[in-house]
Amino acid sequence: MATAAKSVVDTCREAKDAAHLLARISTQAKDACLRDLADRLEGSVDALLEANSADVDAGRAGGLNEALIDRLTLTEARIAEMAKGVREIADLADPVGEVVEGWTLENGLEVAKKRVPIGVVAVVYEARPNVTVDAAALCLKSGNAAVLRGSSSAEGSNAFLAGLIGEALAAAELPAASVSLLSGGGHEQLAELATAEGLVDLIIPKDERSGSATE
Repeated sequence: MATAAKSVVDTCREAKDAAHLLARISTQAKDACLRDLADRLEGSVDALLEANSADVDAGRAGGLNEALIDRLTLTEARIAEMAKGVREIADLADPVGEVVEGWTLENGLEVAKKRVPIGVVAVVYEARPNVTVDAAALCLKSGNAAVLRGSSSAEGSNAFLAGLIGEALAAAELPAASVSLLSGGGHEQLAELATAEGLVDLIIPKDERSGSATE
């Protein structure tokens, strides 16, 4: 998994290259990567909780309110739910190539409308480390590259999760830039991400007030 010690534009450009490869990856390869990620989550509970505890302590010291602290906090049960969610995504039918509509023209030519990957999907979210895994898994399943921009309050947790995702990608021989995590930076970084024309195909801001993804 790529992390943004490089510029946002370079990160997005590498994600775009990865997206071209992901669009052609087999269902079996994607599902194997996701199941491996779920196993890695379950095998890293203690280390992940330690990284998350440091984020929570820093958040409290920095004055985060209790609602955000709760969203930030991971537990064994929440990690188990994360792993379960990844396996459920792996078990879903592959949307890539699904025929959603078809018809035959008067000249006998058959026409079909199929689902194809979007390309590079950027997800911007606050506080919840589980979104790092959820967004990465959903993008991989649908053959899209993901550029993730999490909260600075969850930087340690997200970095740890990014490492697990990177290990699963490497084991599956998928491009490291299939999932990239942007860390640090402020509004300028977001502006750069939002204006990466031709490199980012969709941006999804996560609304923490409702807990739902909105465009």
